[in-house]
Amino acid sequence: MGPHPAVAAIRLAVRRALHDILNDHQAPRALAGRHPGRTAERPPSPLVLVACSGGADSMALASALAFEAPKLGIRAGGITVDHGLQPGSDLRADEVVLRLRELGLSPVESIAVTVGREGGPEAAARDARYAALDAAAERHDATAVLLGHTRDDQAETVLLGLARGSGIRSLSGMAAVSGADGRYRRPFLQLDRQTARKACMAQALPVWDDPHNADPAYTRSRLRHEGLPALEKALGKGVVEALARTAQLSRDDADALDAWASQAEASVRDAAGLLECAKLYALPPAVRRRILRRAAIEAGAPAGALFARHIEEVDRLITGWRGQGAINLPGKVVAQRQGGRLVIRQG
Repeated sequence: MGPHPAVAAIRLAVRRALHDILNDHQAPRALAGRHPGRTAERPPSPLVLVACSGGADSMALASALAFEAPKLGIRAGGITVDHGLQPGSDLRADEVVLRLRELGLSPVESIAVTVGREGGPEAAARDARYAALDAAAERHDATAVLLGHTRDDQAETVLLGLARGSGIRSLSGMAAVSGADGRYRRPFLQLDRQTARKACMAQALPVWDDPHNADPAYTRSRLRHEGLPALEKALGKGVVEALARTAQLSRDDADALDAWASQAEASVRDAAGLLECAKLYALPPAVRRRILRRAAIEAGAPAGALFARHIEEVDRLITGWRGQGAINLPGKVVAQRQGGRLVIRQG
């Protein structure tokens, strides 16, 4: 008799992710084999870490990693991040460490972080968490870090992006592979949250439900408990699946437009590297605005603070030129039109 269907589903998702990681890890060896002058030594067994809060999604992910990794010759460890936002959070982190070790993961550690205020509490906590995970991956020389985001999380991310009105990239949600050198992997993006919880129940894994996930003070929590249920009531079941499909389609389109913009950028710069307004005007708006956004970021504008409305204002220097003055952008960056050229620089 096989495992519970939910357990089988999470293991299959992790197995596929680990195969991809293993293939990526072994690619340099294959390359060396094709070049006689290079050493073709067998790379050491890769280490894959799981980021685990103790919640159902990440505990299910940790259990699947612990089951699948040894069969592929992959070392498996775990990291839990203590954000220090609740009384007793350190004790909760210690419990998660114990559970991960009981699953057979090693190395396992808890990392305490200080959450700032920039960008709001949710964004600040996320920034602190990823900084800690990046540092842990570097410290342990980990090939990848698995994250427990599910299809439900993806649907919420798409809706939040839609509310921001930041364009197609914000609708593309979370990528299955992201970060420097593809460090972060999200095996559960095609699985719903309920499957992960059922897998934990079937394996008698204790889980911790973060009270922040039910706190209406947080935007994502309101969306999860009020927004999505209201949409499903009005539109019927299948909203989450449809939003997840929208994310993938949007990501494909955004990637194609980004590639187009990268290729077109050189053709709209003069010998001094300045952007020529007439050539920019001739490009499709979606391509032109990507070039403008990239130029603003290169000049020092923080990507996270650069919104669609900022780029639209800069775009009007090209498409609606009436002699208007400079546009102030985040990061003390200024965009202005000078003699048929668009100059974006630090103010």
